[in-house]
Amino acid sequence: MRRPWLAVGLAGLCVAVGVPTHAWAATSDATGQWTVATAARPVVDMEATVLAAQIDPRRADHTLTPGAKSSVLAVEQALDAKNLLDARWVDGYFGTETVSAYGAYQRSLGYTGLDANGLPGTTSLTKLGQDRYTVTRTIGTGAKVQRDGYVVNARTQAMLTEAERLLGYKVVLDQGSYNPGGDPTSAGTHDGGGVVDISVTGMNATKRTAVAKALRQVGFAAWVRDPSQGDWPWHIHATAINDTDLSSQAQHQVGDYYLGLNGLANRGADDGPKVTIRTWEQYQRG
Repeated sequence: MRRPWLAVGLAGLCVAVGVPTHAWAATSDATGQWTVATAARPVVDMEATVLAAQIDPRRADHTLTPGAKSSVLAVEQALDAKNLLDARWVDGYFGTETVSAYGAYQRSLGYTGLDANGLPGTTSLTKLGQDRYTVTRTIGTGAKVQRDGYVVNARTQAMLTEAERLLGYKVVLDQGSYNPGGDPTSAGTHDGGGVVDISVTGMNATKRTAVAKALRQVGFAAWVRDPSQGDWPWHIHATAINDTDLSSQAQHQVGDYYLGLNGLANRGADDGPKVTIRTWEQYQRG
């Protein structure tokens, strides 16, 4: 039988320590211990947050990236608390102000170059959220590896390998990633990770389109490029969506791809094969 003095005593203890009575829950073990139920922290979905950081700055309006609002808000609130983002930009929209603020936060941690590109990485995102939020669906680019004489990261390599499985044949790179200034015609897209060019030597139009489609299916923003579009030969350009090492220019290409554009400076209509747009992580789950 429950003793009245016990209930009163516990209620009094709750008041005494400043914890409301409803925050207490009895354990079912034999010791009869009482534990305090801690309030759940906000959850930041890293995949959604990084995606918003690529798309939102390219929008003509303040439409929010679906599924990202609560995560972006938690990040912006943390940046605001560190006096890196003005409160008026705490709105769930990961626009240029938030990208700039996040880059400043990365630099405050001692990061430089690609590590301070304004795209949240797992380590910086977790540190920012200490005692504020928890991080789920983290993204890792993995180690740098060699492919066809070029450097890519492990995530990009895995994506290319899966695209080849879908196609049933190998593809060959004619430009890799992490190549700052290596190709002045690429406008800096290859300066960071996640970006490759694929040779189309010996491919007809049908095969070029098939390769671009397979790349899109596994999570690349990919286009067949021809000499009429710029100072380059025929090739397929592919940017890995949500690669956290993307250069700023490559981030813009991903955003434009989601907005139905061609990833070029003229921001024309997307001229590639139509697929359901997915990140690599979404493809793996799906």
